[in-house]
Amino acid sequence: MKKIIILAIIISANGIFAQKKLDRTQLPADKPAPVIKIGKADNFTLTNGLKVYVVKNTKLPRVAFNLVIDRDPIVEGNMAGYTSAVGDLLSTGTKNRTKDQYDEETDFIGANITTSNTGIYAASLKKHTGKLLELMSDVLLNPNFTQVELDKVKKQMKSNLASSKDDPNAIANKVSQVILFGKDHAYGEQMTPETVENITLDACNGYYNTYFRPNIGYLAVVGDITLEEAKNLVEKHFGSWQSAPVTRKITASSRPTEKTKVILVDRPNSVQSVINIVNTANLRIGSPDVIKARITNDILGGGESRLYNNLREKHGYTYGAYSRLTSDRIIGQFSANASVRNAVTDSSITEFMTELNSIKTSSPTPEELTRTKNAITGDFVFSLENPQTVANFALNTARYNLPGDYYSNYLKNVEATSAEEVQNIAQKYIKPDNCYIIVVGKASEIADKLKKFGEIEYYDVDGNKVLPPAPPKPVEKGITVETILEKYIAAIGGKDKVLAVTDLVMNMTGNIPNGPAIVTTITKKAPNKSIQEVKVMGNTMQKVVVDGTNATSSSRGQETALKDAELQQALAKAALFYELYPKKAGLNAALSGTEKVDGKDCTKVDYSIGEAKWTEYYENATGLKLRTTETRKTPNGDLQTTVDYGNYKETEGVKFPSLIKQNMGQMQIELTLESVKVNKGVDDKVFTVK
Repeated sequence: MKKIIILAIIISANGIFAQKKLDRTQLPADKPAPVIKIGKADNFTLTNGLKVYVVKNTKLPRVAFNLVIDRDPIVEGNMAGYTSAVGDLLSTGTKNRTKDQYDEETDFIGANITTSNTGIYAASLKKHTGKLLELMSDVLLNPNFTQVELDKVKKQMKSNLASSKDDPNAIANKVSQVILFGKDHAYGEQMTPETVENITLDACNGYYNTYFRPNIGYLAVVGDITLEEAKNLVEKHFGSWQSAPVTRKITASSRPTEKTKVILVDRPNSVQSVINIVNTANLRIGSPDVIKARITNDILGGGESRLYNNLREKHGYTYGAYSRLTSDRIIGQFSANASVRNAVTDSSITEFMTELNSIKTSSPTPEELTRTKNAITGDFVFSLENPQTVANFALNTARYNLPGDYYSNYLKNVEATSAEEVQNIAQKYIKPDNCYIIVVGKASEIADKLKKFGEIEYYDVDGNKVLPPAPPKPVEKGITVETILEKYIAAIGGKDKVLAVTDLVMNMTGNIPNGPAIVTTITKKAPNKSIQEVKVMGNTMQKVVVDGTNATSSSRGQETALKDAELQQALAKAALFYELYPKKAGLNAALSGTEKVDGKDCTKVDYSIGEAKWTEYYENATGLKLRTTETRKTPNGDLQTTVDYGNYKETEGVKFPSLIKQNMGQMQIELTLESVKVNKGVDDKVFTVK
């Protein structure tokens, strides 16, 4: 009987579904925006002016404290970077604790304390809250800036600057800010090695004493804590913090252009161009346009937007094309960007401009508008699962004088935005006829094709206006591959000394940017056996072994036998000095012109073996090799690798570069040669290929 009833229910249900088929060609009908109840942030203010917002959340026994110093942007002048240095110095010890003591006590309670030039964040288990605030307040109230620690900070800042010089995206962002605002504006000035070197302890202490004041401070307290507990703890640890007047200096100046201009930064070795189309936008935080601007931008350049579908899906020019339309207390910005192949740089810009004009002249489709609103609604609702979001809402409301119901009505305002309003926002803030097209790429290949978009101005990687690059000089008469390679061999020690080397072991150390130390060991033995091993934290991350006939490459335990062009290249490069006898190593070598490397005139030699190709740069004056470039095809597109060699030092009569900078896409690694062992009798067994 039960089976009969169940069968009847199934038949009945099937009949219902048959009567009402789902039409998948139509979007679901619009629904009203969901009613969102945003948790309440309790607040109080200390007598010194510190404004505190408390959001109780008992899901986990943790408490977090986020202190924000609400100061205006600062022009740092010939010490640009000193405010950033303050953020680093805050974590280098206090008047009561050395850095080691501070780190030890923080680690002992499993806390996380980070500092910046506009605040401090601290979090721990609830049971350690008292100790956490003791440490946090010690950092805040008793910093101990020393020259020794400042020198360390400056050294790291210079290292980061050196890495960013080889990052085309960082270059594009830097030059964009300089072009939009000028170097005398807080948003346009740039750190350089010179300005970092100028930073003084007095300037750092002056910044701290001026701006780390409670009357411009906001403290968000989130976690397993009551309002009463928060009041007692904050009063105890921050009540003695002294207030002082802080002058506000808001400057809204920018440098709009009356017509579109092309700003070209020449990178002669680039196989890709970074495109960044920018203009300023008078979009202030809290403006009624901000929510509409988010919808507009998501349709144009969000995750799967018009730009993405055009440049990636339709034309295959890039792996991603995006845009940003940001609000700011002073002045907002619009930007649209992508990395594309040299050959399609001008075509990509054409498609960018097509889409920027299209969103200004035509309303979004109902499908676009509905999809975007749904995505924004989902993101907003999901963000509310994080109690820090509620605290941030409270901080923003206070800092930017937003309406009290700004966030509670956020989704209503999203839903109320019309297609016509989206078009109006685009017309107001996106300016394809009055923008700067920033391109970082190989000028010799792309410059002529960019002239159709506007007047071209050339800038260097630091944002300085420069003259157009001179055309490459022709190779001097009488110079051949043979004379270049002979000069190189002579420069590193001479043919006799080089031939005397039968084996060598090179050990190099460096650091992955914002990561752990890296150790690279290269072992070679005549005629063409080699091992190159890269270790991180003692673990082998990559290893290539060449036994003179075969080769394998292993990465994270996965070993692959090299074949075809990769095997041929590995065998050729395994030679101790393949420049001695390139033909014997199976290499084809040909001159390909001249080019500057770090301002030094070099002659380029193109090497090839099978399908493998790479280029090496030999300095005209000294004969030394200064650079190697190679482009490899990867699942994510062409990857250009550049290796720079410098500071040659002699071992057993032969010179080896002691400084090696390797750039792979956007990753830069600087290696220092620690040791070279020559003719120590390396055993053939170490080159065994399984």
